[in-house]
Amino acid sequence: MAQIDLHTPISEEAIRALDVGDTVTISGIILCGRDAVLPRVLKMIDEGTAGQLGVDLRGQVIFHTAVSVAGVGPTSSNKLEIESSIEPLSAAGIKLHLGKGKLHEATVNALDRYNSVYAVIPPVTALLGARTRDARVLAFPELGMEALHIIEVDRYPAIIAAAHGRSIYD
Repeated sequence: MAQIDLHTPISEEAIRALDVGDTVTISGIILCGRDAVLPRVLKMIDEGTAGQLGVDLRGQVIFHTAVSVAGVGPTSSNKLEIESSIEPLSAAGIKLHLGKGKLHEATVNALDRYNSVYAVIPPVTALLGARTRDARVLAFPELGMEALHIIEVDRYPAIIAAAHGRSIYD
């Protein structure tokens, strides 16, 4: 198991080199969204309007979280609205899904098909708050803290939990 520093956008080669159990730090831009906003993002992808977000999804990270004055912390990635977004977001170019909890085997296999991975992050809002450099609403401001946010981070810690058809939970 290795300690790997990742910077967004993340390349296909960097994802192929990751293995279940690797610890990573993530720096750069991360998209943040959870069950209220992810279906809207999927609709934009389906309609071909995701370019209106102003961010290329290819090579990006999506963090399953809301952003509030209290900070950021992972929500359960196996909520229906979140887990069902993982395959289409991977197909659209998302390389790393960041959250908490066990994913279904079908989702782990879908990650493999699109050379994407899933990493878990402990619920440590104070640590993450100190490593968040900037945050702003990217889309759907009417959802408040559950809007689609974009944050700039410096060395967010995480553990690769699903990669190449395998899961840390197996």
